[in-house]
Amino acid sequence: MLSKKMTTALNGQVTAELYSAYLYLAMGAWLKKEGYGGAAHWMDLQVREEIFHAEKMHNYILDRGGQMKPGPIEAPPFTWKSPLAVFEKAYEHEQKVTGFIGALMSLAKDEGDHATEIFLQWFVTEQIEEEAAALEIAQKYRLAQDQAAGLFAIDQQLSARSLSVQVKNALAGDPAAAK
Repeated sequence: MLSKKMTTALNGQVTAELYSAYLYLAMGAWLKKEGYGGAAHWMDLQVREEIFHAEKMHNYILDRGGQMKPGPIEAPPFTWKSPLAVFEKAYEHEQKVTGFIGALMSLAKDEGDHATEIFLQWFVTEQIEEEAAALEIAQKYRLAQDQAAGLFAIDQQLSARSLSVQVKNALAGDPAAAK
């Protein structure tokens, strides 16, 4: 059974994951409006990933006897100066989420909650991938600057992104996929 403190902290992370989805939804809408369909596609898939993260955390809370208490989700920004600004903000946001996961891991260690430590390890690994992906795209946009050919090539690359098998299975209704 989860402690009250851990339950509250995990519920906060569910809210943070849903804010991430909301942020990426806004980013994708702006990118699409500006003509960056590939980047918008990348963000659309990122929205699904973040919802999957929230669902995974939610299921864990319930599986451990905790109560789900969703918090309010603030409105994200909805305009940016450029695709580079979008992905720099995405990278900055993922670093913030990594900090949240680190704080959860520290709390689990302090409480001697080994099950939650093991559960959170998946998120620690996931955050390495999330940060690396956002940083790599920001670096590509930085290199391209405002050169149309470079921007087009990046957009084409981003349009090829697909969901992970685990997220695909969860979206297909496999209840074990989100555990």
